[in-house]
Amino acid sequence: MRSKFFKGASFTLRHLFLAVLSFIWLIPIFWLILNSFSEFQGMNMRRFIPEEFSLTAYRLLLFDTDDTVARFPVWFMNTLQIAIFSGLIASIFVLMVSYTMSRMRFRGRRSLMSFSVILGLFPGFLSMIAVYFILQSFGLTNNHWGLVLIYSGSSGLGFLIAKGFFDTISETLSESARLDGATESQIFRMIIIPLSKPIIVYTVISAFLVPWMDFMFANIMLNSGISTDWTVAVGLFRMLDRALINTHFARFAAGGVLVSIPISVLFVIMQKFYVEGITSGATKG
Repeated sequence: MRSKFFKGASFTLRHLFLAVLSFIWLIPIFWLILNSFSEFQGMNMRRFIPEEFSLTAYRLLLFDTDDTVARFPVWFMNTLQIAIFSGLIASIFVLMVSYTMSRMRFRGRRSLMSFSVILGLFPGFLSMIAVYFILQSFGLTNNHWGLVLIYSGSSGLGFLIAKGFFDTISETLSESARLDGATESQIFRMIIIPLSKPIIVYTVISAFLVPWMDFMFANIMLNSGISTDWTVAVGLFRMLDRALINTHFARFAAGGVLVSIPISVLFVIMQKFYVEGITSGATKG
């Protein structure tokens, strides 16, 4: 009886602790959502729940644009285009490198994998200045294609999870195809890819999220001061300027809500494949 009591108490305390942490974690999100529906357009730190609710911030954000910082529809399309191109290129790189590391054997393979893992441990911002000056010399700063190159250039280093998934696919399928005269390219396209839907979904969503949420690289690369060049992250950050925060904070909150909608919908739709990709890719390395 005593062991059952302590077991039940421990179970209750653990879940109570997790519930409290979840509540604390959700407070800023709820506050942002509530402020996006506030009639008051500034930042009110005295009230958690606004006095009056309206859709004014969303109307101003989407339709009352100007040439300074209120260009949300343009920012959204810029970010969407960068994320789509970066996601497609990065996904192709990751899947190709993962297949190579999983199925092909060549001298230096293990050393290359170890070096790639070690290199991936270093934060990306350590190379920001060097990358900026390299792209500047090619005229790719203040250019969306420059950002696409940054986001997709080193994406192949994130091959580890996809490689683990490819390791779970039976080698006999590839061997049978080789006996029938199939090339490695044909095996990859016609056998491996059709069997890899979960890891493809995981890879595409992960590659899409990087440019969609990035601020640091976008802020450094898009420094011309022309608001139509900005991404959503850069544009919303400029709304928090001291001269604008008292008139644009509700619009900033509304922008934060709108930006979260596409990726939330995408994740909900693809959640099953996303989870399968993570768990399958982690079973074997």
